[in-house]
Amino acid sequence: MRIAIDARAINWYKGTGIGTYTENVVKNLINIDKTNYYHIYWTGNDWNYFSKDNSNIIITSKKHHRFFQQYYFPYDLNRENIDIYHVPQNGIGLNENAKCKKVITIHDLIPYVMPETVGRGYLLKFLREVPYIIANSDAIITVSEYSKKDILKFFPIDENKIFVTPLAANNIYKPLDKGICKKFIKENYNINKPFILYIGGFSARKNIKSLINSFIKINSDLDKDYNLVIVGAKKDLGNYLSNKFVDVSKIVFTGFINQEELPIFYNACDVFVYPSLYEGFGLPPLEAISCGTPVITSNITSIPEVVGDSCILIDPYNQDELASSLLKLLNDKKLQESLRKKGLERASNFSWEKTAKNTLNIYEKIYNN
Repeated sequence: MRIAIDARAINWYKGTGIGTYTENVVKNLINIDKTNYYHIYWTGNDWNYFSKDNSNIIITSKKHHRFFQQYYFPYDLNRENIDIYHVPQNGIGLNENAKCKKVITIHDLIPYVMPETVGRGYLLKFLREVPYIIANSDAIITVSEYSKKDILKFFPIDENKIFVTPLAANNIYKPLDKGICKKFIKENYNINKPFILYIGGFSARKNIKSLINSFIKINSDLDKDYNLVIVGAKKDLGNYLSNKFVDVSKIVFTGFINQEELPIFYNACDVFVYPSLYEGFGLPPLEAISCGTPVITSNITSIPEVVGDSCILIDPYNQDELASSLLKLLNDKKLQESLRKKGLERASNFSWEKTAKNTLNIYEKIYNN
């Protein structure tokens, strides 16, 4: 097969779920598949790794992305006799004029389910384009059974057109020496106390206010003096920097952290908490359990499908339940150790190589049909 992939999301959405997914799927496909040819559309730098004997990199301009999507891509796909064209970023940019089979990845339907949590520009673009994209695709890859159900809820299509390929944590997320990690964070971020960790962005659907309120509620009942550490770019903090929470000295906003340092934070913390209201997959809890970290997370949407029984699952709309679970876990070393073992066992079921192999199987099925 001659397979084209729109890999611009690797640099466009670096550090997000879509960027991470695109990068790891493409990397693993060109490594495991020496039979087929890969035609990779790229923007930005750092493309050298993706240039292999079985691949070709086509550099495009982000500034002129509409020209490439509307004119160059369909022309180039037809000229290169491409068999399968895959657009991983929710299909955005797909053009119907390409004569090959078209595959898209829909990660979630947050603009349909929780439109109030999405920026107006992206919301309008998603609602305008995605129905057209779905109608013009030959196959839809999605990242969880829950997301598949959401797609079928909003779009009356044949369910056999939708294929589920779970994501994975990068191999940097693994158990590290806890003492060394704590020392690094103390020296570089001046965090001296044991801490509870949150990583995952500041969208309203991430439900950080509930986490902060729960921490404040149980803080005086903990066996140790804890910090709550919230990782994320300060430009995304919004009203968090101007409300009462920043006056609480035990809550630390780190600002942006490079991906290479995130495993250090996961390993150094006592508990990772992720009370999200909606996830198409939810990578942070999987990253945390891959590091052997006890996790409290939501019992709704796709999250239970990912973590199984390896975490404490709570109703994210119930702050009292979150607070009591946090108190119980932090004061119970045996429970922490039990969850650590369960988490590592659960995490071993996921790998990007497996995701890539599943993706290749989908390409073959669509091609043969």
